[in-house]
Parts: sequence; structure tokens; C-alpha cells
Amino acid sequence: MQKKYYIETYGCQMNVADSELVAGLLEKNGYTKTNLDLEANIIFLNTCAIREHAEDKIHSRLGRLNKLKKNKPETIIGILGCMAQNVKDDILENKPYVDFVLGPDSYKRIPDLLKRQLIQEESIVDTRLSKFEVYENLFPSRNNGVNAWVSIMRGCDKFCTFCIVPFTRGRERSRSLQSIIDEVKKAVDMGFIEVTLLGQNVNSYNHNNVKFPKLIDSVANISGLQRIRFTSPHPQDIDDELLFVMRDNHNICNSVHLPLQAGSNKILKKMNRTYTKEKFMILSDKIRNILSNSSITTDIIAGFPGETEKDFNETLDVMNYVKFDSAFTFKYSSRPGTKASEFDNHIDERIRQLRLAKLVELQKIHTLHRNKLEIGKKVKVLVEKNSKKSKNKLSGRTDNNKWVIFPNNNINIGEIITVKITDARGISLFGEKIKMKDENYAII
Repeated sequence: MQKKYYIETYGCQMNVADSELVAGLLEKNGYTKTNLDLEANIIFLNTCAIREHAEDKIHSRLGRLNKLKKNKPETIIGILGCMAQNVKDDILENKPYVDFVLGPDSYKRIPDLLKRQLIQEESIVDTRLSKFEVYENLFPSRNNGVNAWVSIMRGCDKFCTFCIVPFTRGRERSRSLQSIIDEVKKAVDMGFIEVTLLGQNVNSYNHNNVKFPKLIDSVANISGLQRIRFTSPHPQDIDDELLFVMRDNHNICNSVHLPLQAGSNKILKKMNRTYTKEKFMILSDKIRNILSNSSITTDIIAGFPGETEKDFNETLDVMNYVKFDSAFTFKYSSRPGTKASEFDNHIDERIRQLRLAKLVELQKIHTLHRNKLEIGKKVKVLVEKNSKKSKNKLSGRTDNNKWVIFPNNNINIGEIITVKITDARGISLFGEKIKMKDENYAII
């Protein structure tokens, strides 16, 4: 009888990469993937503890899976990932139909635990965090697409006061350079021409004194690899060496995600972000000076505990100075276990929502401003998917990480084409493919 697995992934790219890793382990042990939970022998929910209402979504989903299991008792249900630590007690007490609760450092145990589950009925819980686990030499089962996610490190040592990650994913530890090179080469052999290097603070990578600039320079020299992206860096660890490596390698994409979080030095200090707004603005200038036409994207939190109207206006000032190409904006949401959850002066929900709305509106203006600067340019675009907004059109990303929509004139997904940008509306660019000798590339 064929054994089938089904994985639902919640949250960030790190979780996507982890789900592909778990899929690789399962397939190595004789399971095949299904896209229907009703068909699966094993159902895993790979969870995220960062987003607001994340636990509510998981509990709601488990309620539906409970009904499925009543009709099909042999189905194995497991909770994976960051939320495991938070929900394990509730699962053990109130949801006995869940067979596994496994933290992000326990995935290697899955094959053995599945065998044990066949002979016992008790829920199995392992949320221990490791100082060493980086899942070297385990190759993921990748989802279809043009980009391969490659996790180069795990955990975080920054301890931002609003962030739960150091407590759910543990301390920083990096994979060896050779294991990363081997995984990227295998992805290229599979037909991927773009990879994204992943880490909670990806540019904090350090293995045997090999640091991130050396790593990404080595990856850039892999034959057949046409695009390299990385996320998410920390401003503290972006230095001149990294920027010059990016400048000097044509296949390292010309975009930097630079999380601001707040523009007030008082709030940045309370967040434990380790930089000032002045240093941040100097760094943004340096990025644009060294990396011509680079995009800069960011993360910003509205309504952090103690944030006054003056503090918030300083964030708007930094946004007006940098004019980010795009931004992920959030209203502050307290996470139990973080230092910020213990702070006084939490901001009223109504004020947080108003400040978030102001961030969103200002960023729309800046995104359109930056996008209009692209009009008239001829840019390389990696064709990634059919456009959701426009029938008979495709979309893809430029080197500087902007989405372009263009007519589907016998263009294949996975091609790198030259597009002339003709318009900018909202967050999207629009253009037309142009023919230029020796500038079309295709992948198998």
C-alpha cells in the first residue's frame, strides 16, 4: 500500500524550506506527496509563532482535522515548527488526536518516530532546541518553481525584545560552506537557476571563520546559477565587504532587505536593535552608492510599547529620507515570553491601527515613486508565474526585486527575458518583451 504525506506550511520562507526538508526525509523513507489531506496517511502542520493570531489558525485547523481523523483513525497528525513549544501543553491535555508535536530541531527523528507511532498511541512531544543541529547533508524535496530555498544557518543571537525566534528556534549556528555549495549545485542540476539563501539573520553566517561575504562569493561562482538572493539580513552585519561582493558578482541580485523596525533611537534601543537611525540612514546611502539601482526594502513596526507620537513621526522621517522600494508593515503584537511583553506603556489598539494605516499610505507613495524611476529602462526579468491580475499575461521579478507584468507572447516560465518598462501602477511594473541579440536565456 502506498504511503502518502501532506504538509501545510504557515509563516515565513524558513518554514517553506523546513517543509521541503521534512518532505525529503519522508520521501527517502517511502512516502509520496499528496495535495489532498483526505488521501494522506500523515498530515503535518508546519507552524509559525511570529504572526498575530497564528495559534488561533492552527487550533481551528486542528478542529477540522479531528473530524477527518474520526472518519479515518489511522491518519497520523503532527504539529511541527516554531509554535510547538507554545502549544504542546494544550495539545497533550485537550487534543489527544494529535500524534506528534515536534520543534524545529527534531525533524531528523521523524522516520523513527513514525515507526514508534505504529505500536503506541500516546502523543510524542520533542521541542528541545539544539546548539548544533543544522540539517547538513539532508536534501529537501523542492516545490516546483524557479527559485530554490537554501537554509544556510538556524537560530538567532540578536534577542530583539519583540521577537520570539531565539526562544523557538534557538541560538545561531551555521552550516559548513561545502554543504551549502553541494546543495546549491544539486538545485542547479535539478533546473533551478535562482536560489535564495535563508537565515534568521542570514548575514550573521559564520562557520569556522568563513563569514557571509565569502560564502555568497563562493555560491556566485557555481556554474549555471544565474540569480542569488538572500533574506533576511540585519543592518548590524551589512558591511563594505558584502556590498563590494554584491557589486562585483553579476548574478547576486541588486536588492537589499534592510529592516528598520522603528525610526526613533529611543524605540530602537528598547527594541535592542543595536543601531541608531543615523547609522541606518548612512547605511542606506552607502547601499545605493555602491550598488547602482539597488532596491531597498524594509520591515517597520507601528505602536511599539512606549512609542509616542514624536517617536512615530521619526519613523515617518526615516521613511521619507530613504524612500524604501517596499515595506512589510505591522502593528506591534505582544508575544508571551519576549522582553517587550513585560514593558509598561503598551499602546492602545486604536492608535496602533491608525499608525499602521499611516505607514501603509506613505509606503504606497514611496513604492510608486521608486517604480516610476524604472519607466523606460530595459531590464532582465525572470519569468516566474501567470499573472493573477491580468489574463494572458505573465509576471516575474527584475534583478532589483520588482514585479513586472507583461504579455505572454510565447514566453516560457523559467526564461530570463529583456523587458522594456512602460508603466508603473501601484506595486507593479508593466512592460513588453524586447528582442536583443544574445540577451535571451532559457532553462530546462
